Amino acid sequence: MKINWGTGVVIAFVCFISFILFFVIRMNMDDKANHDLVTEEYYQEEIGYQKEIDAVKNANHNSKKISLQKTAEGLEITFPENLNNKEIKGTVSLYRPSNKHLDFDFPISLSDSHLLVPDKRLLEGRWDIKISWKYQNEEYLHREKITY
Repeated sequence: MKINWGTGVVIAFVCFISFILFFVIRMNMDDKANHDLVTEEYYQEEIGYQKEIDAVKNANHNSKKISLQKTAEGLEITFPENLNNKEIKGTVSLYRPSNKHLDFDFPISLSDSHLLVPDKRLLEGRWDIKISWKYQNEEYLHREKITY
């Protein structure tokens, strides 16, 4: 049986379309290729964005700055020493862009001006840290990207 040029073009188109469809289906079904949003409630978080802008402005004052430092025990978060540690309430959120299963949050409870994130909780790589805290009914927000 002899194949003419028209049949060859149709066979080439069918093969090409099959090739493309194979990779589209494979990428949609593969667990390694997650297409999740950064957060589940993306649109609800967008509404409260002005509050975050105000909290970041509050936190950028020199008297309210937070510093992060890597130590042998883990990541040390230092709050301003001129504040009453008992009145500081909030949460620390650590977000791992490469794997959402490594994300974790914990409440802020201070006995002195330092808070320690244990070394065993942090794997090497990039982390996005969000420290949201409240002091005397004023909200503060500190964001930082670190490579641990």
